[in-house]
Amino acid sequence: MRRPARLLPALAAVLLLSACGSQRAAGPGTASPAPRTQVSGPAVDGVRITAVTIPSASATPTPSDGLVHADRIPGDSGVSAAYEVTNDSTQALTYTVLFDFTTSRGEVMSNRRETVRAVGPGRTVRGTVGLGVIAPGASTVTTVKIGEVTEVPADEAPPEAGVCPSSGIRVTADDGDAAMGLRVVGLRLENCGKQDYTLDGYPQLSLLAEDHEPVEGVKILKGGAAIATGTGYDDPPSALTLAPGETAVSGLAWRNTTDAGTDAVNIPYVRVRAKSGAAPVMLTPHLDLGTTGKLGVGAWKRAQP
Repeated sequence: MRRPARLLPALAAVLLLSACGSQRAAGPGTASPAPRTQVSGPAVDGVRITAVTIPSASATPTPSDGLVHADRIPGDSGVSAAYEVTNDSTQALTYTVLFDFTTSRGEVMSNRRETVRAVGPGRTVRGTVGLGVIAPGASTVTTVKIGEVTEVPADEAPPEAGVCPSSGIRVTADDGDAAMGLRVVGLRLENCGKQDYTLDGYPQLSLLAEDHEPVEGVKILKGGAAIATGTGYDDPPSALTLAPGETAVSGLAWRNTTDAGTDAVNIPYVRVRAKSGAAPVMLTPHLDLGTTGKLGVGAWKRAQP
């Protein structure tokens, strides 16, 4: 059985921020700019943080020159990180990056997920991610790190909100639910096109390792009840036709049980086809199957209003 590589550890690419950056003295009625520190570190799957901005703890002076100033949203931390994404592959990729904002002790105060779409082969795309508003009294953020990177072929990436693919159907996954070792991730199919769309059966799945190669040895079982009762995806398949604007749902269910002495299986990617011949969509539910070797999939059913 093929064992896919594990996802990058959370401590990969930790970038400690220092106060070595210099600041210019502020003029009358002008807020001091937050220090921007250039950093250099190894890329994580093509993603690298290039600079960070950490405001000082001192109060910001109040402008008194009678002009309108673009202030931060009240409570905004002002913490941000500049990053770049470089695609060294031979095909266009869409990247999703989880940025962790932590204290000097490694405590994660918050994180942000950024999607960088359709980065062409050999291209580098740059962007900035901000921490935004954090809870009052939260510990000071001093460290930004790359917690996780996923990359999928650009033509198989889930569409961004409000965009309807040429296929006329939008397939996405939710954030999932976990309890007592049981994992459930919902799949959602929206007919965003102009024609009716007919379904009769189960989503077709391909399980992929971190290098997008197929994972062998995992049984894909029909129905959530094949894993546990009460998943909500136990109904047998039945034909349904979705009019434009209507939605169907399905779901994935598994357990992460691990027996001693055997290797756990973690599968970052699942290629989903709504039915035979449908355009593929590569989702990233991160299946931590343990040593069970089983994944349940529910039949498509009409979403409840």
